[in-house]
Amino acid sequence: MAHIEQAQDGLPERVPVSVNGIDIPHDVIARETQYHPAPKPVAAWQAAARALVVRELLLQEARRLGIAADPHSDEGGRRETEEEALIRGLVEKEVAVPETDEATCRRYYEQNRSRFRSETIYEAAHILFPAREDDAEAYAEARAAAVAALEDLKQRPDQFSALARAHSACPSAEQGGNLGQITAGQTTPEFEQALAALSPGQISGAPVTTRYGLHIIRLDRRIDGAELPFEAVSSHIADYLQENVTRRATAQYVARLVSKADISGIALAGAPEHRVS
Repeated sequence: MAHIEQAQDGLPERVPVSVNGIDIPHDVIARETQYHPAPKPVAAWQAAARALVVRELLLQEARRLGIAADPHSDEGGRRETEEEALIRGLVEKEVAVPETDEATCRRYYEQNRSRFRSETIYEAAHILFPAREDDAEAYAEARAAAVAALEDLKQRPDQFSALARAHSACPSAEQGGNLGQITAGQTTPEFEQALAALSPGQISGAPVTTRYGLHIIRLDRRIDGAELPFEAVSSHIADYLQENVTRRATAQYVARLVSKADISGIALAGAPEHRVS
């Protein structure tokens, strides 16, 4: 197995990295590491080196084949570099990617029906008593206020909006605590768990603690998620499967190039030999 010595800063010693005789400077690899986060610097450096080796290999092949491609701009207005355009042109010309047909999409849909559901929507309101659990005195005061408000609501549930306007620290207080329609991921896990346990019209029986403080929650309406028909998700499935097919085909093409290349200084799977010195 290839072994790379490490310097005191955790990065590999300056072993030259090259692709078919073309060197990739150590400082270029070091700059590339920011795009390859890893637990240890050496792992980030190696990932960056491999990425640059593959990039250089693709550029060399594109130039060998005389590929010409004009840079494109994406939906956000970002324009490709000349090298990115060359690589795209190479992949478009050399990588055969079969189209995903409807039968494949339907098969994926049938095997993964549980994934294709609309989200449950909650219409809810709350009263927030702000406090941090690590501030014992403030937390105790907030909890006492929340419990008192709950006792009041047990007698006069129609006063929820008025109590929210009077006591809630959330901007929704101006709307009587109304949060509108919310779905999973828009609030905290504790809030969502408490909300899911309520029936429409029900107020939480105890204050709900989150990182923001203590909440009294009222569920006004729940619109349960429903299974989406194939026709509603077919284009999404086709795009997803096509992306996977393209990724696999491109990886296989790169592996073929690697197997024929003279690569030194970094180990790549499929390379004929791994020279690091």
